[in-house]
Order: sequence, then structure tokens, then C-alpha cells
Amino acid sequence: MPQLVLATTAVGAPMGAQVYQEEIAARAVSALAGVTAAADAGTADGAAPGRPPDAWRVSRLVARSMRSTLPGNRRLPMGPLSRAGVRTRRLAGAALYPRGAVVHRMTLELPPAPVDVVTLHDVVAWRFPDESAPVAAAPEEIRRAAAVICVSRFSAAEAVELLGVVDPTVVHNGVDDRYLDATPAPSEQLARLGITGPYVLHAGGASRRKNLEGLAAAWPSVRSSRPDLTLVLTGPPHPRRDDLFRDLAGVRQVGRVPDDVIAGLLAGAAAVVVPSLYEGFGLPALEAMAARVPVVAARTSSLPEVVGDGGILVEPTPAEIAEGILWAVSGDTAVDGLVARGRERAAEFTWERSAAGHAAVWAGLS
Repeated sequence: MPQLVLATTAVGAPMGAQVYQEEIAARAVSALAGVTAAADAGTADGAAPGRPPDAWRVSRLVARSMRSTLPGNRRLPMGPLSRAGVRTRRLAGAALYPRGAVVHRMTLELPPAPVDVVTLHDVVAWRFPDESAPVAAAPEEIRRAAAVICVSRFSAAEAVELLGVVDPTVVHNGVDDRYLDATPAPSEQLARLGITGPYVLHAGGASRRKNLEGLAAAWPSVRSSRPDLTLVLTGPPHPRRDDLFRDLAGVRQVGRVPDDVIAGLLAGAAAVVVPSLYEGFGLPALEAMAARVPVVAARTSSLPEVVGDGGILVEPTPAEIAEGILWAVSGDTAVDGLVARGRERAAEFTWERSAAGHAAVWAGLS
């Protein structure tokens, strides 16, 4: 019986990568059944016989450090393992995973498996010094993997250019149905966050690639033209964000927003701004499009690939960011057309389609 192991690490503060992991894991069994059924249907045309839909055994491996209190089912010396050489990590992987299993490592910190599938969201660890340091052995392990899945054509091109990956498979992320069905958060819920009146939303981290410097420089111009607007910033506390926005009028930092509030907060925004210099995919832009909110996104990295004609693409400069925001909230009927196209485009990015793409890779290695 073929076995698939989905290998992840325990994380205390889930972000976009963890959303991806959970969405794919939740659909792995049904996606593999669909691939198997398609193979069975193909036997009439001379294809090899497929397996019955229940032939795959799917399990989760959630690793945590030796002293971690986070939930998981394996304990590993994560720090030393991340710094170890290729041979040591290969031996660790051989001991960690079931023999003969297809192992999908959804995080590069974990050691490789003999039959190894790797997700590469981006190469920011190698491109940006203020990101988490890359796993030393990762480039060689990625090149040796049986399959590499990238979440955008842009990330795949980066993997080829920077890491020497051959023929990565592009499988786009999806968008949660809750954003497609989202309604604006009620005013009392917004008031508890200190938000009153119309607002522009930025959701995400504060590393340099997020271009908060550009957004901070753009905001006074926006505020001058629209003093009724508030810029709402979500995300874990970070000194760079504090330093950039502390003295700006009309800015509200709300920190990490509860999971049951974020969709309503997004749907109630007058616009969502994603001014990043570099994104491997750009899930906040897609979520905003799904929620029928105007998106102002930088014309950089993967963002044009995701946004397409469903948002306002600008150069990541303060002047163009400000201009894009002001147009997004202007009431121009052309913006309504962008929002409609964005919603239609977002509906094409389903987690079911993403899981099916993953399952095709897994099944091809069994």
C-alpha cells in the first residue's frame, strides 16, 4: 500500500505557509482518490490500471523541538538539524520517515526523505538578509528532491535561477471559501479594534521586502486628500512597523487579528494594499479579491501573476502607491469593474484544484 507522509513543523504563530499546509493536508486523501479514479477511467484508452481510491495511506508528521510545548508527534533537535550537513541530514531523514513512503516536506528545516517532495514558496531566505537564515543544506537537498512544487511561476523561475532546480512543478495556492462569502465586520467589532470610519488595510509581516517604507511614505499624501481614511495595519508586533508608522496621523496598528475576525475585517476595507517588493505568491491580494475589495498591489514578483486584471497594479514607489490607493477609494465605476474581475479570478484559485495538482505529483512517485 503506497504511503504519503506530510511533514511539517509545529509553529506557535501560523502565517501563510501554515495556511497552505493545513489546506493541502485536509484535502490530500480526496485529491489522491480523484487522481486514482482518473487513472482508472484512463484504462479504457490503454493506460495502466489504477489503484482503488482507498489504496493510499496518508499520515501527518509534525515535528517540534526537544523542549517545545507546541503540539506535535515527533521531537527533533531542530536547531542543530538545521545547521547540519547534507550527509547528517540524509541519515536523520532515513531514520525519521517510514521506509518506502513518499514524503512531502512542507518546510525545509526538516531532513530529506529517500523519496522526497519539497514545497518551495519562495527564495527570500537567500534574497533578503533580514529574513530567517536559510537551511545550509537546503539548496543541495532541493536539487536532489524527487519533485519540487512551487506556488507560482515566478517562484519556479527563481528556484531555477538561484538554486539550480530542474523542472519544478507550479501549483498555485487557493483561497478559503470564507473570503468568497465574507461580509464586512460589524461596527461594534471594528470599534473593539479601535477602528471607526472607512479604512485601508495592510495585512502581513514587516520584513524589508514588504515595503512598509514605501507605504509609510505614501500615506501622508493619501491622508491629505482623504482625511477620513484610516490605515489599518495587522500582523505580529515589529519594531520596524512601529518606527515607520508611530508618528503618522490616521494609522491604527491592531496586531495579530483573531482568525474569526480577519475575513470580516478584510471585507469591510475600502481597499487592501500589498506594496511588497517580493512575494512568492501574495495570498493577501487574492483574499481581498475574493472578498470583493479593491486591491492595490505592486507590479513586482508574483503579484501580477496572481492579481492579473483583477486589481490595481502600481510601481512600488510612494507616489504610485498613494495614487493607486486614492483611485481605489474614489468611487470610480472603473474600479467596480476591477473588483468584479478580481472576484471572478479569485474563484479560480481553489484549494481543491491546488490539492489535485499536489496529488498528481505524489501519485507519479509511488
